[in-house]
Amino acid sequence: MSEDTTVALSLTLRDNYAFTVDFGEDGVPPMTIDEPPPLGHNEGPNPSRVLASAIAGCLGASLLFCLRKARVDVPAMRTEVRVTNGRNEKGRLRVQRVAVRLAPSVPADQRDRMTRCLELFEDFCVVSASVREGIAIDVTVDTQTA
Repeated sequence: MSEDTTVALSLTLRDNYAFTVDFGEDGVPPMTIDEPPPLGHNEGPNPSRVLASAIAGCLGASLLFCLRKARVDVPAMRTEVRVTNGRNEKGRLRVQRVAVRLAPSVPADQRDRMTRCLELFEDFCVVSASVREGIAIDVTVDTQTA
């Protein structure tokens, strides 16, 4: 059974290397992404940080969903992400590793109900599971006259 869906969003160049991201969804405000100096002006997160936040946000939501289904109270959760960049064999800068630390606040008497969720939740995170397997990316360049 296939549940393929397509989501469309757009990025518009603001200035220098800063882009405004329109998520194409009512009620979701636009976001600025930018490169750090010397290329950009750090007016927003760079794409590597956006990728890291997408991975961490998805993992956090997946864990939270499972814990709530297991009737575990989670009054707070903090997620920390560490991105390691490095050079590939061609000398190009690449994201090499994303480390995510999830820290849900759970009452002591409910921690035994977390076991099954800790075994399952990663498999239900769309973003991290996709990144781990690799994502096909099709690129087209349409040249427009300014």
